[in-house]
Parts: sequence; structure tokens; C-alpha cells
Amino acid sequence: MSGFPGLSFLGPKGKNAVVAGGLTAFVFGVYFYTMKAVGGTDELQMAIDKFEDKKQVETNPKVPSNV
Repeated sequence: MSGFPGLSFLGPKGKNAVVAGGLTAFVFGVYFYTMKAVGGTDELQMAIDKFEDKKQVETNPKVPSNV
């Protein structure tokens, strides 16, 4: 089995470079796709903000509540 016929003119190092480039492109593609998919909502930051607001109300009773 010779692999890809169009790459027969490359040596072993050239073929390895092509495979490494393809794998790198695939990994970065998956990374950016995932970041775009989960980047719509920042649930962790919203939870931190809620916690800080609650902590501030508990420590300073003069601050009016949002209820």
C-alpha cells in the first residue's frame, strides 16, 4: 500500500510534514469550533457575579436588595 499517490514525489520527512500539518489544522479547527459553540453563554462568569452580589449584600446590610 503506497498511501496517497499524489504525494509519491515527497520523501519520508515531507510526508510526515504533510501529516503533521493536517493533524495540526484538524486540532485547531476542533478547538475553535468548540470555543465558538460554548462561547455563547458565559455561565461561570454569571455564577461568579451572582455570588459576589450575594456576598456584598450579606456583608453590607445597608445595600438595598434586588427582591
